[in-house]
This record gives sequence, C-alpha cells and structure tokens, in this order.
Amino acid sequence: METFTEPGTGRGRTQSAPAQGRILGGVLTMTASGISNQVGAGIGAHAFAAVGPAGVVAVRQLVAAAVLLPVARPPLHRFTWRQWWPTLLLGAAIALMNICLYVAIQRIGLGLAVTLEFLGPLAIALMRPRSRLDLLCAACAGCGVYVLVLPGPSSDFIGIGIAMAAAVCWAAYIVLNRIAGQRLPGLQAPAAATAVSLVFYLPVAAYLLAQGSLAGPALGYSVIAGVLCSVIPYAADLIALRHVQPGFFGVYMSINPLLAALSGTIMLGQFLVLHEWLGMVVIVATNVAAILLAGRGRRRSLPASPG
Repeated sequence: METFTEPGTGRGRTQSAPAQGRILGGVLTMTASGISNQVGAGIGAHAFAAVGPAGVVAVRQLVAAAVLLPVARPPLHRFTWRQWWPTLLLGAAIALMNICLYVAIQRIGLGLAVTLEFLGPLAIALMRPRSRLDLLCAACAGCGVYVLVLPGPSSDFIGIGIAMAAAVCWAAYIVLNRIAGQRLPGLQAPAAATAVSLVFYLPVAAYLLAQGSLAGPALGYSVIAGVLCSVIPYAADLIALRHVQPGFFGVYMSINPLLAALSGTIMLGQFLVLHEWLGMVVIVATNVAAILLAGRGRRRSLPASPG
C-alpha cells in the first residue's frame, strides 16, 4: 500500500499496488489507442492521391462494420422507431465527421485538423450552466483557435471550416451516442450506426472499384487506416474504461492533437510552426480544464450521502 495526499485537501489516502497497476495499464492502453488512431490517419493520407478522402473513409467504414456487426449482432428488424432515429442520426454524424476530418487533413494537415476537431468535445464539456470559469474556457478556446490558424490572405479558410464542421459532427456524435446507447444494449448502437454510415459510402466504393482505383497500395493504405483508426482504438478504449474513470479518460485523450502533430511530422512531413504549436497547447489545455470543471460540477450536484 502506498500513501499519497489528495490535491487541495491535505488528507492522506492509500492506494493499493493492484489499483496502481490497473491505472498504469489504462494509461498505456489509452496511449496505444491514440498512437494507433493518429498513425492510421497518417497512413490513410497516403491513399488520398489515388482514391481521395472519400475512398479512404469508405474502406475505413467497411472495415469497422465488418468487425462490429458480427460482434454486436444488432437485431435491426426488431428496432423500434425510438431506437432507430438516434441510430440513423448517429450513423449520419459518423459518416459526415469522418469525411470532414479526412478532407481537412488533406487541406490543412493532420495536426491542425485534429486539434480543431477537438473543439467538439470541448463544446460538450462547456454545455452546462455558465460560470465565469466556463466563459474563461470559451474565451481561451477562441484565442487558441485564432493563434492556431492566424487568419490571413494565405489561410485555407475552406479547410479550417471543414475541420470545424468535423468538430460539430463530433459533438453531435457524443450526444447521439449517449441517447442511442441508453436505448440499445451493449455494442448494438455503434454497430448499427456504423452500418448506417457505410450505406453512404457504398456508392463511392463501388465507383472506385469499377474504375480500378481501389486496388494495390491505395487499398492497402485504406485497410490499414481502417484497422488502426477504428478497430484497435475501439477495442482499446473499451479496455481502458475498465481501468480508469471516464473523466480521467476524457482528459488523457486530449493528447491526441499532440500525437496527430507528431504523426503528421514524421509520416507526412507536415511541420508545424511556433504559433501552431502554441494554439494547439492552448486548445488542449482548455479542453482539459473544461472536462475537469464539468466533473467537479457533477460531483457538487450529487446529493450528500445520508449519515
């Protein structure tokens, strides 16, 4: 047993070695998930020239559906409309989120696209009764975005806008996933939503196959992206959430913009300049602060235990 002091309380608390081991295992799993996701995005970008972002997303969704549907086996014919409508909207959000992110990666680079996409979870964390700290977080996020992109005549405003659209879709994904997950057991909601999102890309896959573009290295890159960006992170996140609290999970996953920047540098030669690094740090720090504040607000709202 090891004794440590809780921050801000001065009170000592003991934590067992097995508990520490579980937390360490969760951290390592989350790190592996983030690396897999961002490396997969970098690999998928190598197929853009041959099949475009839509082709990569089509294969990625096909891989995800091929894994999730046999595992979850959602009884689609038994779904009620109350279960179908959030599932349909969730599938549409997934489809639009992925294509927006990949188009943004093509236009403005992996690090910037992923950092701007993280404004989606940040917005969800700030969607509660406003306080001065909430407003401060929102202002910091705005400053971070400005420093990140430094708008000017040479700025790719279309790429920035598409990345912001991916952020909106991610926020919608979080809300809809929560609703669908409450109405469908296990993995049925994400599996069914993945199947819905695949429907949007079947015409793209069919066209590329007919043209002979979806073959060779482009197909290999896209399949690898599907495995690294969908299959491995999904399984890793499920494992990690068995060992760490959701709040800690949300905070730690804020390392993804940093991992994306490193992946873009190493795999795609996309070097960020100083103001882009500064903007990224501000947005990530704001995201962490917003999640911590949201968690503190939920704890304060809980009724005191009797006795």
